[in-house]
Amino acid sequence: MSWNSFGRVLRFTTWGESHGPALGAVVDGCPPGLDLDEQQIQPFLDARRPGQSKYTTQRKEPDRVKILSGAFEGRTTGTPISLMIENTDQRSKDYSEIAQTYRPGHADYAYDAKYGFRDYRGGGRSSARETAARVAAGAVARLVIPEVSITAYVCELGGDAIDRDAINLSEIGNNPFFCPDAWAAKRWEALVDEARKNGSSLGAVVECVATGVRAGWGAPIYAKLDADIAAGMMGINAVKGVEIGDGFAAARLSGEENADAMRPGEDGPEFAANHAGGTAGGISTGQPVVCRVAFKPTSSILTPVPSITRDGEAADVRTKGRHDPCVGIRGVPVVEAMMALVLADHKLLHRAQCGG
Repeated sequence: MSWNSFGRVLRFTTWGESHGPALGAVVDGCPPGLDLDEQQIQPFLDARRPGQSKYTTQRKEPDRVKILSGAFEGRTTGTPISLMIENTDQRSKDYSEIAQTYRPGHADYAYDAKYGFRDYRGGGRSSARETAARVAAGAVARLVIPEVSITAYVCELGGDAIDRDAINLSEIGNNPFFCPDAWAAKRWEALVDEARKNGSSLGAVVECVATGVRAGWGAPIYAKLDADIAAGMMGINAVKGVEIGDGFAAARLSGEENADAMRPGEDGPEFAANHAGGTAGGISTGQPVVCRVAFKPTSSILTPVPSITRDGEAADVRTKGRHDPCVGIRGVPVVEAMMALVLADHKLLHRAQCGG
């Protein structure tokens, strides 16, 4: 069984490889009658698009999306929405030397162990190129939840965190790091430059906040909203950890410190804190839904790393090609897309069971 689909009511399937002719997504379960055309999807793809600064991969892909089905006269029809993004700037020859050698940190060996066969050109399905399809699908999901605002940003890069007292969301679009702290963004320029020049890479943490989520989305035990968010984020290439709310920090608090105290308010309860990240018992509370996503350093680096060949012989691997010195930077639009897809699915699940 090969799992390339995610979601229950709003379900999407991605297809394609890094160096194939195209990649894309099929979104099924989208309600009919929603306004949809390529221009509504393209801005989100543009935010993720490679080659926009020296701090990301220099692969030049326009990432122009085409809607092949599921929309008529600018509106969704209720049938599967097929989205396609052509690959136009592949350099498969860059990967000829690793056709028989595994790159440590990549899925090369794991894919070979599972399938006995792998597409070594850019990693095939394991490449972060696949995430373009998720971003396109996430743009469709946002149509289902117009009441929700989703904002993600890099809050830590290479071990250097932002100053939370200096967060200014308007700064996110003013620098190439999706960073809400102008001073941190300046520091990160030097960090990423040094890693890139040394043929190395850095990790990052992306924080995502969704406001406007109504109380009641999610379900106990096996369809928890926070569990599905975690699963969606962990499915992103290079992600190694997810926190909801305070996450691991909650384990270092006392019960009274961790409690999200409530008082009566005009429109429902007013919370004194949001340690739980907008969920309780797997169900949204009406507070902002907050998660943090840890991206490992890009595994494709120019520094030689000990490895083995398919025949089991020792080898050193130095990955050629054009790669992100910090994959977490372009992970920001992907994290937003996965949040949108999970929230839209849970909104429709809630409506199916409870109405409204």
